[in-house]
Amino acid sequence: MNQSAVTTTPVSDGVRQALEISLRGVQELLPQDEWVKKLARSEATGQPLRIKLGLDPTAPDIHIGHTVVLNKMRQLQDLGHQVIFLIGDFTSLIGDPSGRNSTRPPLTPEQIKVNAETYYKQASMVLDPAKTEIRYNSEWSEPLGASGMIQLASRYTVARMMERDDFHKRFSTGQSIAVHEFLYPLMQGYDSVALKSDLELGGTDQKFNLLMGRHLQQEYGQEPQCVLTMPLLVGLDGVDKMSKSKNNYIGIAEDANTMFAKVLSISDTLMWDWFTLLSFKSLADIAALKAEIAGGRNPKDAKVMLAKEITTRFHSAAAADAAEQDFINRSKGGVPDEIPEVSLSGAPLGIGALLKQANLAPSTSEANRLIDGGGVRVEGSVVSDKGLKLAAGTYVVQVGKRKFARVTLA
Repeated sequence: MNQSAVTTTPVSDGVRQALEISLRGVQELLPQDEWVKKLARSEATGQPLRIKLGLDPTAPDIHIGHTVVLNKMRQLQDLGHQVIFLIGDFTSLIGDPSGRNSTRPPLTPEQIKVNAETYYKQASMVLDPAKTEIRYNSEWSEPLGASGMIQLASRYTVARMMERDDFHKRFSTGQSIAVHEFLYPLMQGYDSVALKSDLELGGTDQKFNLLMGRHLQQEYGQEPQCVLTMPLLVGLDGVDKMSKSKNNYIGIAEDANTMFAKVLSISDTLMWDWFTLLSFKSLADIAALKAEIAGGRNPKDAKVMLAKEITTRFHSAAAADAAEQDFINRSKGGVPDEIPEVSLSGAPLGIGALLKQANLAPSTSEANRLIDGGGVRVEGSVVSDKGLKLAAGTYVVQVGKRKFARVTLA
């Protein structure tokens, strides 16, 4: 964790507590001393600070990796500050080049509109919607027009832009950089000017864009914002950052049983990073739990706590309890209380065709592969014969540990 130098500004207990909350789990808080001064001024005047988080609606759903920064927003919101959830409907038209080694195709306005409709609804599962200011950056970006865009572009140099890591690497290796990609960090920085933000949050991959906001605020005669970056949450695979493209994610709109089971699937080592970044438990409670595990307690106990906390947050305590019981049933080879009911015709029907028609396998060839691997059960018995044909009747069919269907064959 890399934070700026320890502050030398005298602080009250309230500011010290706010700073401690601000620093929990962060990668960087820049400049920390400026943030302490802002906190002290807010405490003295009673004027809440303006704290901004921008997300581009590049996909229809938010996953729990996004909630790392949303959790930090909620912590600061609970301290009484004004949080601004900014939907980048204009910047999505450009396409964020952060972390990219090639030009990223921009979204169409239609795609952006569809995705944006779900973003705030899902973010409200973490933030307090009654105390959240929601904005769209098209409000001030579109009125800029061509002349305004040219004036904005004059406030930053190409040399400074090329210091950005992904641009530098692509230029050095001869990969293309489209001119419109330079506009993205400028427009994100201009958001901070328009919103007069005191603090902007983002992932570590957004640092260049966040610092652009500081630079442009100074250019426009404003007090520069501070910058807080959060680590990128490592996904279920324990290797790459959580991403839909990597299929290592948990969507916050996923059903409770799937969410619970996915959390339990992470490694014992990764679990502690998730506790720090996703749990609302105090750091002292997490440290005590870690000591218990080191002393011989089963790590699964801690993972169940985490799974129940996350599932409760996005569903309910009752749903989390039911998901835990469902997981236990599956682990013991039992059948969950609620499974899809499927009616098929054509008895007697081959097991491969049945799996495909019941949506338990994408194709007959994949169904055969699953049978070869011992991953298919009918009425609790492993299917080993790919030529098996089922007569008319009702059967509980299981594929792997988590796919079930009650199939009625006529």
